Amino acid sequence: MIVLTLKGGYMAKNDRIVKVVSEQGPLGWIFFTAYIGAVIYFFQFDLTVWGFVVALIKAVFWPALVLYEVLRNLGV
Repeated sequence: MIVLTLKGGYMAKNDRIVKVVSEQGPLGWIFFTAYIGAVIYFFQFDLTVWGFVVALIKAVFWPALVLYEVLRNLGV
């Protein structure tokens, strides 16, 4: 039997200590909103099931592509 208890921000489970993060702040909400907006933007070009799957994948990787292009244009 596994017993989970909450002690001062930590959850004990079988002699392992796992930190429980309960406050993410507004930055997580901003990232989530940007992700959902990117999914909607990419999904409008292909309104199929596979288009939705591709939109989910593109929404994850578009910030890295934008950063790459910015750095490349700066000559870094």
